[in-house]
Amino acid sequence: MINKKIKNNNGKIMFEWAKDLFPICRSLTGEGNRKTLRYIKNILPNLKIKYVKSGYKAFDWVVPLEWNIKDAYIKDLKGKKIVNFKDNNLHVMGYSIPIHKKVNLNDLQNHLFSIKSMPNAIPYKTSYYKSDWGFCIEHKKRKTLKNDFYEIKIDSNLKKGQLDYADLIIKGKSKKEILISTYICHPSMANNELSGIIVTTMIAKWLSEKKLFYTYRFVFVPETLGAIVYIKKNLEVLKKRTIAGYVLSCVGDNNNY
Repeated sequence: MINKKIKNNNGKIMFEWAKDLFPICRSLTGEGNRKTLRYIKNILPNLKIKYVKSGYKAFDWVVPLEWNIKDAYIKDLKGKKIVNFKDNNLHVMGYSIPIHKKVNLNDLQNHLFSIKSMPNAIPYKTSYYKSDWGFCIEHKKRKTLKNDFYEIKIDSNLKKGQLDYADLIIKGKSKKEILISTYICHPSMANNELSGIIVTTMIAKWLSEKKLFYTYRFVFVPETLGAIVYIKKNLEVLKKRTIAGYVLSCVGDNNNY
């Protein structure tokens, strides 16, 4: 959770940003990422939003098909939704293929993910590079499932699209750069991701109002593949100018950074 003990106006603003961005379903690709980057651009007007198409090769990595999802659920035979994507977008494994059918409990169990040691938690699970489907569920709820048939539906699509990312360069007297990056690919996860987006955005906003010696490069990318794409696109300038680099993630709790 993001700490609600806010002591100043900037903290209140950051918390409002977090509330706006938290419900958006983000992933490696998709409309949720674009919506998030457009939101950040409203705060940082000089942010440059960019993309590469599905199939783009970044070193030995390839950008996959774009994934978007509208709805998903597990229903019992009485029509009661046991798992509902609209309640929490973590309920669906990221990049799940579309599916709509009835399955028995044994088959369903092969596509359920839960954490025994954290019975009230909904896990975060993805399948970016393997065609599969799945639901993430609280372990205590999983234990209550009866040996019966269930209707499952994942209203998603995978098609040729794009991977979106963005950067902002705030120029200082020196061409030497300090790189600050953060990830935009996780859905409703406050500390492990959203805190990084919020803190990075506020630092960029604050520095944009200052006279700087060093130049600052802010990068918003989906995790791993997005960073690799960014390096491929900017390798020479990064090698030439970067003197320090920071990745901001998991900075929304009371632990040491």
